[in-house]
Amino acid sequence: MGGFGRYLAAALAARIASEGMGMAVVLLALERTGSASYGAFVLTAWLAPHVLAAPLAGAAAARTRRPRLFHAGALAGFATAVAALTVLLGRAPVPLVLAVAVLGGSCGPMVTGGLSSLITGLVPAGPGRDRAYGWDAATYNAAAVTAPAAVALVAALGSAGPAMAVLAGSGALASALASTLPYEDQGAGPAPGSPRAGLGAGLTALWRVRELRAVTSATTLGFVGIGSLTTVSVLLATELGSPGGGGVLMTAFAVGALGGSLALGRITSVESGRLVRWALAGTGAALAAAAFAPSVAVTAVLFALAGVCDGPLLTATLRIRARYAPDGVRTQVFTLGAGLKVTAASTGAALVGFAADAPAAALLTGIAGLLLAAALLHALTVAREPVRPGRPGRAGRPVGSGSTEPSAGSATTAAGLRTPEGP
Repeated sequence: MGGFGRYLAAALAARIASEGMGMAVVLLALERTGSASYGAFVLTAWLAPHVLAAPLAGAAAARTRRPRLFHAGALAGFATAVAALTVLLGRAPVPLVLAVAVLGGSCGPMVTGGLSSLITGLVPAGPGRDRAYGWDAATYNAAAVTAPAAVALVAALGSAGPAMAVLAGSGALASALASTLPYEDQGAGPAPGSPRAGLGAGLTALWRVRELRAVTSATTLGFVGIGSLTTVSVLLATELGSPGGGGVLMTAFAVGALGGSLALGRITSVESGRLVRWALAGTGAALAAAAFAPSVAVTAVLFALAGVCDGPLLTATLRIRARYAPDGVRTQVFTLGAGLKVTAASTGAALVGFAADAPAAALLTGIAGLLLAAALLHALTVAREPVRPGRPGRAGRPVGSGSTEPSAGSATTAAGLRTPEGP
């Protein structure tokens, strides 16, 4: 198995562990304590550190001189925390359980954006790297489909404890595979005598580089809606006369997203920013239609269509981050972007909890509106034509390391961004 093949296996194993935690923690808490709310508190402690740990994890990854140890160690810490929660949840004092959840969640940014940032060192610049991001995005969607199903199956055959143990084993496998990647080709670690990027450098890049600012603000806004979709799907299915249909709707969305990432996400002839706008607008339009569907079956079809539209969104986002993130803060950009999306999704889940008494169709229309607004936000942010490297700026000055110049490690040529017609 080549380096990128091992990377995909590690990414899939890590993300299965991550995606399965939401269901497994709640099931285990319910089984041992009879309280699903206890599981919700533990899950909140698991998710909360993502945005705070993201800049720390990204800066540490950029500065380390032993990237193999750092990345494999972060995944091992993630797996260890899952294993510890398997033993402690419902048996140990609550503060200890929450502390372990916070520590494990602090490794979360390396499971998402931290891993994705390695692709620039594994795949040469060009269309092959763009397709590689499509495969990477597919690991998220594949995990979203398989992890909850695997947790539910193992819990049904035995109990939630073994289901959590399976997730811990998946995280351990990811750590073992990550230790075999060719980090010597990553260019990781600071060059001797080079200045070190500060903890705020990634956030500065996300704000100053227009393409990064556009995709980060748009996807963060969109994920406020996506984060509430699971709860709204349950409410909508109940209103349509099928209380258990919420899982069907979310499975349809996840399967559609997997298909979309494998098919549409591999398209390299469409500019990544345009693909972001199409994905957000298409997902919003499909969910708006689903709000008025007469049955769960029709709603499931529209959720699947929404998933197909959502599938290429992550692929395009990863390409933009890799293309425009400055070399010294690339990992920070990836981890921060992922952390902001997780935080936005958690915010959306909390907001819909306050509005749960509203009609489900109205809530779903609100989610669709957020996604359409996100597409508009991206369009407005990048409305001005990007300045190509080497071309004169506003005052006739040549552009050197300006905010819109792609990074050296991106899929670009000396003449600027590649286009479908040529370099």
